[in-house]
Amino acid sequence: MSLIDKKIAGGLAVAAAAVALAGCVSLFPKSEPAQLYRFGPTGAATDGAYSGTVAMGIAPVDFVAAASGDKIMTVNGSEVAYIAASRWAVPANTLFAEALENSFERNARVVNIVGRREMRAANLMLDVDVNAFEVRYENGAGSAPVAVISLDAKIVRFPDRVVVSHRTFEARQPASDNRVGAIVQALDAADNQVLGELVTWADANAK
Repeated sequence: MSLIDKKIAGGLAVAAAAVALAGCVSLFPKSEPAQLYRFGPTGAATDGAYSGTVAMGIAPVDFVAAASGDKIMTVNGSEVAYIAASRWAVPANTLFAEALENSFERNARVVNIVGRREMRAANLMLDVDVNAFEVRYENGAGSAPVAVISLDAKIVRFPDRVVVSHRTFEARQPASDNRVGAIVQALDAADNQVLGELVTWADANAK
């Protein structure tokens, strides 16, 4: 075998070994599986809780990009990071959209949220922009952080596209400790607070 043939054979052997290792990588994980979390109400609304009479659609939520995925976002001064080995069960923007609709189903007394197929029957649209969905270390790393959720909401009347009402909402919930479980509880509490205020406002301004 020539020197060139030997080099080719050696290269193929290395490539074959690499393929074999790639096929076995799942047997030797480098880290523990991520712990998954959720926020927002769970389960269906109780019978009779959803009695709204004013039909309203919900536009796709515009969610801050840095926090829209499945990672839990933290802010410490000018530094942004994500909590290691912890994830949302599905992307945060999806969980928020589900929580938004569930909050209306559970708490609205005037507004009746309609699905996409029924939006033509509604002359009102709720437009929500989530500007912040994060955990802030306001007293430095290692301290108990604060969960902060901030959003802008508009009720738009169709077909003339007149803004009936516009308001900014913000909820701040301190975590009881600098632990992932406590942080998730604080985010969940902030989410419940801001959505509760949003539903009350929508009920009062659905005209």
